[in-house]
Amino acid sequence: MSKQPKLTRFNQSVLSKYQIYNGIFMTLPFDAVTKTGVLLPLFHETCQKGFSAGEDPTTIVNSFFKKYQARRSPESQINLLFRFIQYIERQVVLFDAIEDAAFPIVNNMDGIGTLRSLKESVSAENKLELLKKYLEEFKVRIVLTAHPTQFYPGSVLGIITDLTEAIKENDLLRINDLLAQLGKTPFFKHEKPTPYDEAVSLIWYLENVFYKSFGDIFDYIQQNVFDGKQIDNNIINIGFWPGGDRDGNPFVTPEITLKVAARLKETIIKNYYRDVRRLKRKLTFRGIEDSMSFLEKELYELMIGNPSELTLEDLKAELISVKDIIIKKHQSLYISEINSLLNKIHLFGFHFSTLDIRQDSRAHDKVFTDLVQTLLDSGNAIFPKNYFDLSPTEQVEVLSHVEGKIDFSLVKDPETLKTLQIIEAIKTIQETNGEQACNRYIISNNQSTLHVMQLFAMLKLVAFQEDMSVDIGPLFETITDLENAHLVMEELYTNPAYSAHLKSRKNKQTIMLGFSDGTKDGGYLMANWAIYKAKERLTEISRKYDVTVIFFDGRGGPPARGGGKTHNFYASLGPTIEDKEVQLTIQGQTISSNFGTLDSSQYNLEQLISSGIYNSLSDTDLRMLPENREVMGNLATLSYKAYADFKAHPKFISYLENMSTLKYYSKTNIGSRPTKRGKSEGLVFEDLRAIPFVGSWSQLKQNVPGFFGVGTALKHYEDTNEFEKVQHLFKTSSFFKTLIENSMMSLSKSFFDLTKYMADDPEYGEFWNIIYDEYLTTKRLILKLTGYTELMQEEPSGKASIRIRESIVLPLLTIQQYALKKIQELEKESPRDEAQIKVYEKIVMRSLFGNINASRNSA
Repeated sequence: MSKQPKLTRFNQSVLSKYQIYNGIFMTLPFDAVTKTGVLLPLFHETCQKGFSAGEDPTTIVNSFFKKYQARRSPESQINLLFRFIQYIERQVVLFDAIEDAAFPIVNNMDGIGTLRSLKESVSAENKLELLKKYLEEFKVRIVLTAHPTQFYPGSVLGIITDLTEAIKENDLLRINDLLAQLGKTPFFKHEKPTPYDEAVSLIWYLENVFYKSFGDIFDYIQQNVFDGKQIDNNIINIGFWPGGDRDGNPFVTPEITLKVAARLKETIIKNYYRDVRRLKRKLTFRGIEDSMSFLEKELYELMIGNPSELTLEDLKAELISVKDIIIKKHQSLYISEINSLLNKIHLFGFHFSTLDIRQDSRAHDKVFTDLVQTLLDSGNAIFPKNYFDLSPTEQVEVLSHVEGKIDFSLVKDPETLKTLQIIEAIKTIQETNGEQACNRYIISNNQSTLHVMQLFAMLKLVAFQEDMSVDIGPLFETITDLENAHLVMEELYTNPAYSAHLKSRKNKQTIMLGFSDGTKDGGYLMANWAIYKAKERLTEISRKYDVTVIFFDGRGGPPARGGGKTHNFYASLGPTIEDKEVQLTIQGQTISSNFGTLDSSQYNLEQLISSGIYNSLSDTDLRMLPENREVMGNLATLSYKAYADFKAHPKFISYLENMSTLKYYSKTNIGSRPTKRGKSEGLVFEDLRAIPFVGSWSQLKQNVPGFFGVGTALKHYEDTNEFEKVQHLFKTSSFFKTLIENSMMSLSKSFFDLTKYMADDPEYGEFWNIIYDEYLTTKRLILKLTGYTELMQEEPSGKASIRIRESIVLPLLTIQQYALKKIQELEKESPRDEAQIKVYEKIVMRSLFGNINASRNSA
């Protein structure tokens, strides 16, 4: 039987079920829930009609109370608004659970982009041997970051998981109980999480989702592509940033790093222990009981932290021995379960995921300067006395040949000491969990060869005098740094000391490229084009020096941060960009939305694997045509100029400070990291982190970073009667097509009626109109470019999901804007009513959460 259209499947399995279960939620026998559930639809209708009639949020809220709740006191009105916020948060959870439950029905789990589809298509083209050869080298690594856009506490994550299962099984009694539990479970965190808390939250996904989904994918490849033979390459692995990402986070200490690594090891051992116990119940045959009992006992000792001599190699060897006996003497009974466990051990080792260390180059520079000065003052001869008088090139030469070991007792500056102890921690983790546990150090905001060599020298002087088993990954972010990246790398490749280090690391060089700060710096089109060109130049220079470059993409959730339909980007890259590995960051609510369940995790991982492999197996030459490069370059330059002018507007910073939710991100207790890097009193654009920057535009429903400048660039081609050039680019370039499709998502999530009242603001009216005009221009010309009659026309189910989510949070956004306006009014009064201001600030703060999670990729 043929499947129904995707939108029909979505409407039946998601929309209809949401309407049914939301109805049950509204009638739960709790006073607060029932009363709120009755009033919220009335408020929702008031919001819809009000915005259609051109009313502002303040008028809408006031007219609702006047019409339906005229007798409420001001205090009672505030209480009801808080209850609306709490109720909407839970509606979002309900919708998440329903959408997760319906994932395998709405999405074709064997369709285009899945491994089954890939295998069938390569078999039909007689390319199976080529696929095998490629899979022996190709890798996908998703790196989970600690970015503060996932606020659900563990108790709520548990409810979502249980609710998803109950909905899958149509278990109405259990659904009813879980909805009641949801109604009574607090969402709000009263204290900021520590980096360790964030790590524990994400380890939940490793233990409950990735352990199985990664294993299942690897098992499938082994059985169906390699005919059951052993694969030496691990193909898929996980990176981990909580506990290792020190960039702008003073709370990540050496102790935290060691504690997180220990927790990762403890968790993977726990999973092995469970699997061995299950196997032991099945493998009740003569000759293997002792082996299984030994493994169970030793894994248990390791799990609870007791001494054990069981090594990773011992674990593998013992299981292989059991496997041989079963093949020879017991008709290979349960052999697939043993193979599956061996595959997981191959994937996860004793480390589970690779803990990356990251720090900003500016922080390193201060630390390194202090370290050199301290050693010089103590009479230590590691550095020449004239080191600070040398040119950067001469300093690099000194750092290339540096030798010795640092005496920590000389170091007095706490930040310098912490940096050196983190390096020492890397060595410790490698000794306890294996080298894969922690073997990469990312330098964010990397601008020069000297930045890399400062870290190179510190690694050598602290813990890696003999064998430097650590990869250094420079992260290039701003447009200028992206343009110069290949020059920096050529200097490193031609440096004899660094070249020797690369040879010891199989001549592989990881280079990270940052979409987030690239977009913040250069706007949407320029950031993406600058990264594309940087990858081409870096590929060329790396191949010249026989180095395999591995691109690690710093992608966020929304298109503005490199997100959106991520796998489409990897499928659109041509032969001029190295593609032996796909590595990307996954952050915040994108972890739960794209990888939060076994189905979604497996589907999205398979899409990434297939899209990465597609380039190499396809006969289609995806490199950009010369005439297209010229048009793409012009579009990027035109949009960059429009974005740069917009960013330079005198009201840009103050608009974000005074009219958006920017300053409330730091008060939400959803992440351990401060919202800005520097310590300056006022808001400095360079110090502003990408998440609160992008997130604030998202809360305003203006999504500027995902479209601003695109319309202006397209309009130039319309005005000069050359629009057919852009249309040709869209039809012939997968890269540009993906950019435009993802920008459409940003436009679809924009709702300017919410803030239309700002057009009349004496201070910010002109600025608001600049944004709105660009939105209208971009929307009109993208529709003209694509030939669509509406945004996201080719993704009806995705569009429907966005529409429902935006509808759920419409009252919440209205309340948020109402509260922001109240704060502005109260701050102008004299004397200021601080107590009232605090109440409305709390409303703004609480309203952030539901919108963040409803958007699924908002920041």
